[in-house]
Amino acid sequence: MSLIAKLASRNLFQDRLRFIATIIGIVFSIVLVTIQLGLFLSFERMVSTMIDHAPADLWVTSLGTKCFEDPSLIDKKVETKALSVPGVANAVPMVVGFAEWSLPKGGVTPVFVIGSGTDGLRPWNIIDGRPDDRDKSYSVTVDRTYFSRLGISGVGDGTNIRDLRVDVAAVTNGIRSFTTTPFVFTNLERAQTYIGTSSNKISYLLVHLEPGANIATVRKDLAAKLDKVDIMTPTEFRNRSRDFWLFGTGAGAALFGGALLGAIVGTVIIAQTLYSSTKDHLTEFATLRAIGSSSFYIHKVIICQALLSAVIGFSLAALIDYAVVSFTAESALPVVMTPPLTAGLFLLTVLMCIASALTAIVQVTRIDPARVFKI
Repeated sequence: MSLIAKLASRNLFQDRLRFIATIIGIVFSIVLVTIQLGLFLSFERMVSTMIDHAPADLWVTSLGTKCFEDPSLIDKKVETKALSVPGVANAVPMVVGFAEWSLPKGGVTPVFVIGSGTDGLRPWNIIDGRPDDRDKSYSVTVDRTYFSRLGISGVGDGTNIRDLRVDVAAVTNGIRSFTTTPFVFTNLERAQTYIGTSSNKISYLLVHLEPGANIATVRKDLAAKLDKVDIMTPTEFRNRSRDFWLFGTGAGAALFGGALLGAIVGTVIIAQTLYSSTKDHLTEFATLRAIGSSSFYIHKVIICQALLSAVIGFSLAALIDYAVVSFTAESALPVVMTPPLTAGLFLLTVLMCIASALTAIVQVTRIDPARVFKI
């Protein structure tokens, strides 16, 4: 171990209570930041999960649609018009909307019904049953996360939506809604019935292009044929939905605010601890100055103290973070932890500790080496 690391570790571990307080501050700060940013990433993914899984080259929506969960109805005639545009291979209508699911033991709960054809948005991650079970005239697919909310236990259970029969034909795993409202997948006709939508109205049109077709040209031709609609690529619709939910509603600002608060609290705790530690060892630092050590050398000792605190604090925080990720994995809004986020949090921890060390460095630069001879 180098002399700098030895001095830093001895200064850091000499007062164990103060060292524990520093580590607790770092751990608290990083765990809070992780949870806030992890929820932000989870929220961001859930906001666009349906758009990400829909097989479409272009989305036709009502004019001004802000996000997937906020549709307005458009005339189903757009399907015929879209199919007449050169370069369009297929156009799949889709209906989405809220409905009331009757609980077997009484009462109702809201669900979000999604209906489309075989080439449209279909459920994925099927773990039980068949989503297109033709033996059941009112088959639907739900996610197992919402079993307790829906009052069911699996395939074969039945209830009603708007006094119309519902049979659970398939179960998925991991298709969750950021609003916590359960998704219910079915075909187009059933969805229109459950939501109470006219058969000549749809929510979206998923446009599939022919191989080699120019998307910009097809989009321009569609815009000339269709009135009062928005025509977007999946990326554009995804960005619009994320911008609306994360920033238009203030949800993203709240999560970022919590993360920023955690970072500030941690930095203040670490700064106070390092400052106090440095102040208690001013005589030792003055001795180093008196025997010829440069200010830069002493600064390196203090920064080394900060880095040791960062590594120890982050290691403990990471263990707690991954425990939280595992605990929330099956919840309605899981905390997401990715390698880039982990690396970013470690960098944040180091920056927090170094920034905190600056207060101690300012104190050291004012040391008079002569004070070591004053007894």
